Amino acid sequence: MPRPLAFLPPYSWIFWAVFLFAYLPEFRLVARSRPSPGENTDRGSTAVIVVATWISMTAAFVVSGAPSFRLVRGQKVWFVLGLTVLLLGAWLRRHCWRMLGLYFTGNVRVAAGQPVIEEGAYRWVRHPSYTGGMLMYLGTGLALSNWLSAVILTGMGAAGYAYRVRVEERALATTLGERYQDYMRRTKRFVPFVF
Repeated sequence: MPRPLAFLPPYSWIFWAVFLFAYLPEFRLVARSRPSPGENTDRGSTAVIVVATWISMTAAFVVSGAPSFRLVRGQKVWFVLGLTVLLLGAWLRRHCWRMLGLYFTGNVRVAAGQPVIEEGAYRWVRHPSYTGGMLMYLGTGLALSNWLSAVILTGMGAAGYAYRVRVEERALATTLGERYQDYMRRTKRFVPFVF
């Protein structure tokens, strides 16, 4: 049985170019994320996401060649669909960085006078950057043409983001008060009108 397209030239060149384009800015963001001395609003959520990402990425790449879980039929379609979803997720994340500007940080940090952003994707959901992250994980798994890789990446990503959202929303509601609580009542977390 042939290897996944992500490991065969010229597909592997395309895969790694898209992968690096999508994920390198994420690595830089996390590298810049250092809590101020005495700051504890993050409650370890950045570490949870980083560890979940590294474990799930390693596991997803290890199992990607396992024949039992491979998406063999329509492999080129899965590959292209995966890269498209990965790029859409990266685009959504970058859109969120632009919308939040200086308020977008790799760790949970809230300033007392910070506004509640309700423009762009934030008009529809409270955490579109995490929706984008989930799309990136799903896209990576699909581009590997392996359903187990997609499940591992998406499942562990969801677990990390679930913890992060609880920490972040608590910090925002506590610091910003009624402004953020009202925003929470009017919007869904990840998917407009659904969830």
